[in-house]
Amino acid sequence: RVDVHCALVSGAMIALVPGLAEAPGFEASGRITADAHHTVRRHLTEELPGGLRQAAQRATRAHAAAAGVVAMHEAAGPDINGAEDLGALLALASAEPGPELVAYWGRPGGCAEAIGLGALGAAGDLFIDGSLGSRTALLRAPYSDDPTTRGIPYLDQATVTEHLVACTEAGRQAGFHVIGDAALDLVVQGLREAIERCGRASIRAARHRLEHVSMASAAHAAVLSEAGVVASVQPLFDAQWGAPGGAYEQRLGAHRSRGLHDFAGLVRAGVSLALGSDSPVTPIDPWEWVRAAMWHHNPAARLSGRAAFAAATRGGWRAARRDDAGVLAVGSPATFAIWAGADLAVQAPDARVANWSTDPRSGTPGLPRLDPGTPAPRCLATVLAGRAIFVADDALAGELLGDSGSVEA
Repeated sequence: RVDVHCALVSGAMIALVPGLAEAPGFEASGRITADAHHTVRRHLTEELPGGLRQAAQRATRAHAAAAGVVAMHEAAGPDINGAEDLGALLALASAEPGPELVAYWGRPGGCAEAIGLGALGAAGDLFIDGSLGSRTALLRAPYSDDPTTRGIPYLDQATVTEHLVACTEAGRQAGFHVIGDAALDLVVQGLREAIERCGRASIRAARHRLEHVSMASAAHAAVLSEAGVVASVQPLFDAQWGAPGGAYEQRLGAHRSRGLHDFAGLVRAGVSLALGSDSPVTPIDPWEWVRAAMWHHNPAARLSGRAAFAAATRGGWRAARRDDAGVLAVGSPATFAIWAGADLAVQAPDARVANWSTDPRSGTPGLPRLDPGTPAPRCLATVLAGRAIFVADDALAGELLGDSGSVEA
């Protein structure tokens, strides 16, 4: 599946991977989920030829730079790509121009290991549960299209709590992949217990982060806000699967699916958002993230254009505990992208947003129009700390940066 949480494997693959047939989640038909899927993915990563690994990493970094991305968050872990892969990516990012790399290592209790690997924290794809598409996200109630299952818990309450406490005491970010409402229950309870043990100020200072947060209720959001958690979210999930009759409604029914990815609800509760792709699940395409957040299938969950833009720019840096980045200011490093786009406008697709924000007298800065069906802006150049990491093969881009590819600021 595109969500990379279950797959079909051939008999030849089963024979190649030691212990696969005994792993939880293995089916004789060749369908694999849970630990069996992790086992195959880990085996394939370990067997990648070095040249192929580096070519794939180099191509991904170049693709991101061409999309206007100046920093990539790598959600590494033993069940995803392994320490060798992360080390190779960190080495490549330090040796070659391209987006800055913010690395995470997803192992329970792995804070010291994360530091040793050069990761910012023990977060990212540290799985509490799986995905809705694969019916492995952990739910309070069974799936509508398969009442025999409520998903898969990969971590228990004690492990979640202890991981949060250990990372807080080390002054590092903890975090989890968490999608289902029951999985979020584990995180919220873990945060409550961690606050009791470490103190609210220490928990907030660590700025723990969660990936996806798809089924957050108002009660969940209140605790995430209290704990200063950043929600790393993917608006294109809703754009691709959130429409009536789509994959989410098939899995959860109309009532539960309507409440998915409530970006506005999280913001109202005071939760900081960072927009991203979860690539390769959805494309690395920042303006489309902004568009999808503005035009969520549920109007009550929509963000204004400015809020979505902030979450796609400054929000990513805040998720990496870099509060000084993501804005243009005199004296700041010259980090930005240059875009060719349509006329600027102030857009607030949620009718509940005060009309004042769209009134010219408010002075709200405009953004390229992102109405459904309109073309997204095209990236002409991407600049990181004064150095161009991408310049389009385009006469206009050449005029903007000249031959040197550098910017004085």
